[in-house]
Amino acid sequence: MKNRLAPINRIPPEVLTLIPDWDTDYNDQGVIALTHVCRAWREVFISRSSLWTDFDCVDADKTRVYLERSKSCPINLRLQRMADSSPNDPSLPPHDPFFQVIPRAIGRLKSLFIGATPGNLQEIIDHLSHPAPLLDELSINGGFEPQRNAVLTAALFNGNLSSLHFLLLRTVRTQLPWRNMVNLTSFMLSHPPPGGPSIVQLLDFFESAPRLLDIQLHPTTWTSGAPDGRLVSLPCLKKMGIIGEEPSSLLLNHLLIPVGARLTTQIAPRGSLIEDHLPRSLNNLKNLSNFTRIRLCVGGPHPHMRFTGPNGQVAMFPVASPVDPARLELESLVQFDTSEAERLDIDHDVLSSIDLLYQALLPMKNLRTLTLSKFSYVYATIHFLHLNLNLSRVVVCPKLVELILVPHTNGEGLDIRSVVDMAAARAARGAKLSTVRIVAGQEELDPRGVSELRKYVSHVEYGLDVGDLSDNSDSDEDEDSDDSDEDSDGSDEED
Repeated sequence: MKNRLAPINRIPPEVLTLIPDWDTDYNDQGVIALTHVCRAWREVFISRSSLWTDFDCVDADKTRVYLERSKSCPINLRLQRMADSSPNDPSLPPHDPFFQVIPRAIGRLKSLFIGATPGNLQEIIDHLSHPAPLLDELSINGGFEPQRNAVLTAALFNGNLSSLHFLLLRTVRTQLPWRNMVNLTSFMLSHPPPGGPSIVQLLDFFESAPRLLDIQLHPTTWTSGAPDGRLVSLPCLKKMGIIGEEPSSLLLNHLLIPVGARLTTQIAPRGSLIEDHLPRSLNNLKNLSNFTRIRLCVGGPHPHMRFTGPNGQVAMFPVASPVDPARLELESLVQFDTSEAERLDIDHDVLSSIDLLYQALLPMKNLRTLTLSKFSYVYATIHFLHLNLNLSRVVVCPKLVELILVPHTNGEGLDIRSVVDMAAARAARGAKLSTVRIVAGQEELDPRGVSELRKYVSHVEYGLDVGDLSDNSDSDEDEDSDDSDEDSDGSDEED
């Protein structure tokens, strides 16, 4: 009687069973512990079937208990079989709990995550031939043995994957017909074995999945192209990532990337220009038109070229190449129409071609903000902005109003005399800068130089930290990391 009057026991059972939903560290051991508190709690928590829907199929008795307590609720299975079994291993069929559960539970599958060696994976896949009408997420990781790959056939779930929203396939050989994918929104194909799938198969797949929002192909080697003139629309696409050695254009030539989408390609150019990895017709990339910001980064851990605008984003990441990456990016940049660009951010360790930099800056008639990083690079660019010193004596970037300098002086003094001279020359020709922002310690700048600069620039800030450049959004760097790590994130979940 005293126990019944305790405050905790005054909570209605329907509220009590919601407690695990608010525990961010909730796991199955936690809910089992709740059933051991007292008889009343045991009855309450066992009665809520949705608490017993996550299986790992490691222990046969536990698996049977969970299957019984979950009643008719959709279930989530996670299988880790990353070590090959010996002939006498009790985990081999028919002793493995998974093979005892699946015949009567496959129709209740909501999500299935499998991480297994090729041998174990093939055994598991062969038992997945019955329909799974509730299956929402499917993730299959076939390990890291390129000489052995499990094969997904058209018999998988009786060939019907129409309920899927998320599909991840890693290191598996697939002969799926790529059909009945009408509800799929996220697709990742990681480390496919050599020889497949072909571009034609991928295009067939994309046509059968018109609601795709996110596509990740990491890494890929195209086996063949598709017939000229074939175009596949991806009307719902928000994000697409491609990592591969062969030109991405072999696939992008046949895809219509819509306005608002973000496309990221990580490529090994092998001497080719970056535009070789864009489709033959830039009309395919609706999100590349009217870009307003360009970011060039060479020499860091993630060299890249990114175009951003009101319609979306295109980013290209050249990986190790015998070609000078700075020249590779600048040669590609001068091929594009940059007349509408309003912002340019350049972060280079080494400048290999002054002429190419000048050719890239000259067409940018509407550029308003220019960010220059790295000490050795700043002065070369200022040389072109100086009306009396640039090669053609014309006003380069005539609408430029903001100059952001991140010189990386490493504590050494920064001579801004060239900046003062450039600002004075532009002011005399009606191309006055309104703002100069310098990321450097106050002790690194000559106060007299700053005072002189203020005669020609109305707003001068110095002694700043990179974090003070709120307009120079760090989100680009975050996106770089996301794109580069995306493949590993997807696989880690299964390993």
